[in-house]
Amino acid sequence: MTLVDSIAIKGLGCVAYLPTLAAMKDFTSRRNSETADELWLLEHPPVYTLGQGAEHAPVANGIPLVKTDRGGDITYHGPGQLVVYTLVDLARRGIQVRQFVALLEQAVIDLLAGRGERRAGAPGVYVGGAKIAALGIRVRQGRAYHGLSLNVDMDLSPFSAIDPCGYPGLAVIQTKDIGMKETLPVLAERLGALLVEKIENA
Repeated sequence: MTLVDSIAIKGLGCVAYLPTLAAMKDFTSRRNSETADELWLLEHPPVYTLGQGAEHAPVANGIPLVKTDRGGDITYHGPGQLVVYTLVDLARRGIQVRQFVALLEQAVIDLLAGRGERRAGAPGVYVGGAKIAALGIRVRQGRAYHGLSLNVDMDLSPFSAIDPCGYPGLAVIQTKDIGMKETLPVLAERLGALLVEKIENA
């Protein structure tokens, strides 16, 4: 396996959103044809993020609201949610954007051992109609960044102050609620391995 073929997995712990967004943009702008792809596994302190074109008034609960450059609408990040940023050169690997989105969804579905499902026209992974994983990526010159978030064991109440992913009344759920007892670090390791396998075999 060459450096170009390899994928580095980095566990970053709980890190603030804005510096991490800046680091993703910097990595993407500086990378070249020889730069290895990376997966960043992390959590964020409480923050709402707005995708491109999404509009939302400030939320009264005091949680910061940040406009960002990913696809999708509004979502919430907080401790107990696994965030995976996928810094992948899609053009170099010959992966189309829709294919990449499906790949990310399938990795989560596999992690959930068949309990998760897709929903037509609404990217992400759902369990019984409730959203358990959200997706939002940006592709610049064939190179992807941003990625996905999986609700593991968190306070879900901040979701009630928004229309998650732009869908009024959309219920959210987490792995703890569907009987999965694995901790976030364990699920992070498993999901990282699943993503590497799927990206390398795409």
